[in-house]
Amino acid sequence: MNKNISIDLSLIGGNKDTGSASSQVYHLTHQVSKLTSHLESHPKDYSSQRGLWKLLGKRKCLSIYLFEKNPTLYNKVIKNLSIRGLKGR
Repeated sequence: MNKNISIDLSLIGGNKDTGSASSQVYHLTHQVSKLTSHLESHPKDYSSQRGLWKLLGKRKCLSIYLFEKNPTLYNKVIKNLSIRGLKGR
């Protein structure tokens, strides 16, 4: 848990702004990893699968917004969370 807190603080600049796009991308990534591990043990849970797709779509929209507004922070977030970047950007 301490690793998650330190990554979170480094992404959002040390403040407690949970509404920033970088903070939301971090929290969505954490939820995606939890749902992914759940779906590995319950492969036919289609409602959780739909929830995962919705979270991924929301994270993609926030990533696009972050890329357009602050590309350096976007690259930092992608690198620290080790998630794929946007195609063609």
